[in-house]
Amino acid sequence: MVRPATPLVSSLLAIALMSGFAATGASAADRKDPMAEWKGRMTGLDTRIKAAQSEAEQHELQAQMDQLLQACAQARGCDIAQLLPIYREASAARRGAANDDSDDADDDGPDEMIDVAGDKTPEQATADKLLDERNRHFMDTVKMNPAVQAGIRRWLTDMRPSLMSSYENFQYLKSSMLPAFQRHGLSEALLFGIIAKESNGKVHVGSRVGAIGPLQFMPATGRRFGLGQDGSGFDTRYDPKMSSEAAAEYFSERYAELNNNIEMSLAAYNGGEGRALRVYQSTGGRSFWDADVYSQFPAETRDYVPMVIAAAWLYLHPREYGVRFPRVSDRPAQIKLEKPITFNEMTICMGNARGTDGYLRALRNMNPRYSPDVWLAAGTVLNATTAMARAYNWNCTSGRRAELAHELMVADARSAIVRIGPLEPASPDSAASTQIGESGLDATAQDPAARVQPMAAAKPAPPKPVAKAERKKEKPKKVKMYRVARGDTLGRIADKHDCELKTLAKANGLRAPGYIVKPGSSIRLEGCGG
Repeated sequence: MVRPATPLVSSLLAIALMSGFAATGASAADRKDPMAEWKGRMTGLDTRIKAAQSEAEQHELQAQMDQLLQACAQARGCDIAQLLPIYREASAARRGAANDDSDDADDDGPDEMIDVAGDKTPEQATADKLLDERNRHFMDTVKMNPAVQAGIRRWLTDMRPSLMSSYENFQYLKSSMLPAFQRHGLSEALLFGIIAKESNGKVHVGSRVGAIGPLQFMPATGRRFGLGQDGSGFDTRYDPKMSSEAAAEYFSERYAELNNNIEMSLAAYNGGEGRALRVYQSTGGRSFWDADVYSQFPAETRDYVPMVIAAAWLYLHPREYGVRFPRVSDRPAQIKLEKPITFNEMTICMGNARGTDGYLRALRNMNPRYSPDVWLAAGTVLNATTAMARAYNWNCTSGRRAELAHELMVADARSAIVRIGPLEPASPDSAASTQIGESGLDATAQDPAARVQPMAAAKPAPPKPVAKAERKKEKPKKVKMYRVARGDTLGRIADKHDCELKTLAKANGLRAPGYIVKPGSSIRLEGCGG
C-alpha cells in the first residue's frame, strides 16, 4: 500500500533534520534542481555514517537511508538512480569499517540482508526478548519428557535443515502472523512450533487430504473461521495473516474447553477437536501423556504433539543446544516495482547473503497471491523487509546484474537447437562435387558446419499429393484417464505422464497455486505424452 502524503512528508522532514540538511540553507541552484534536496539528505546521512562512533549508530543511519530510498521510490519526480551511488558508497564504507578481513562480507550489496549471530552476541539477548509472559507460560505449562526430548533430537539431527529453514521463513512471516497470537495471549514459540511442523514456513503447501497454507487448515475448518475462496480464485488459507488469525481463534476455543491444556489443544488441532474433547471428558481431564489418553489418538497425533513442543522449546533455548539461528532482517517494508518483473527474475538480481537460499520463498510467502513466473506490472507494490527492499534497489533497478537477470528470464532453450540440413544433390557436370577422397567422404560431408543451420531456417519438403481414396479422416485422439493414488500431487502426475502442468490443471478445473487432487478421483491426462 502506498503511504498517504502527509505521513510521508513528515518522515522526510524528520530524516532531513537528522541528517543535518536544512532546507533554508539550500542555494538558488539547488532549488532549481528537483533532486537537490533528496541528494542533500542522502549525502548528509553518508557523512554521518562515516563519522559514526559505533556499529549501532551506523545501523540506525543505514536504516534512515533505506527509508529515504523507499520515500523516493514512492514520490513523484524523484529519480532513485541518482541516490544509489551515494547509498552504495555509504554501504561499502560501513562494510569496510565493520570488518575489513571478514570472510562473510557480501561483495554484491549491503551486508545487513541476513547476518548470522556471532559469538559477540550477548547470550541472553534473544532469550530476554522472547521470554515474555506468554512464552514463560508456555514453558511452565508444557511437560519436558522423553517424547519431547526425542523430538528435539530429531530436529537437531536429520531434521536440522528443516528447523533452520523454518526459522528463516518464520522471521519473514512473523510481522503478519504474530500479532493475532499475541492478542489472544498465545506464545510466539508455540506459533513457530506449529509452523515448523505443519509447513516449514512455506505458505504454498498442501497435504494429500486437502489441508493447505502455512498452518494447514482443512476446508471445513477454514470456512468456520472465515477462510476459503475469496471470489478472485485465491484461497485465503494461503494468506499468512488471515490464517494466523483463524488459528489464534481456534486455539482460544480449544483452551477454553480443554482447561488451557496445550498438549490436548495441539492434539485437537492435528487429530480433530471432537475426538480430543471426547477423550478429555471421558478420562476426567487427564494429561495427554496418560496412557489411557495417549492411546486414543492416532500415531500421527502422538508424533505431532511432542514435535511441535520440541521445535518451540528450541526456539526459546537455541544456545543450550548449540543452535545458531540466522538473524534475519524482519523490519517490514514495501517494494514499488520500477519495471515489469517476475519473482523469479527478482530472486536472481537480488542475490543472497552468503550461506542462504535467496529471497524467492520470502517474496512468495509475503505476497501469496502471486506465482513466481507471473509478470508484475511496473508500479506494483509488494510486501517485503528493509533488507529485501535494499537488495531490490541495489541490484534490480539498473546495472549489469539487472540486465543479466532479465536475459536469463527471456532465454528460450529451444533457440539453442540446430538442425543438420540435407546434403545438396551432386551436380553431374562437377567432378569436384562427386569426388570421393581417401576418407570416403565427399567435400560437403568433410565440412559438416556448412550444413548446420538454425531450426527456424530449415524448410520442410512440400508434402506429396495424396489421392482422395487414400485420404482418411483422422479420429480424435481419446484422452486417457488416471485415478489419483494416495500421496499423488498434480505435479507428480504431470511428471509421470509427460504433461504440461498448467494444461493438465486447466483440463481438470484445478486452480493455482494449490492444484489439490483427491485420492480416488479421476484426472483427464489432457496434452500428455504417455
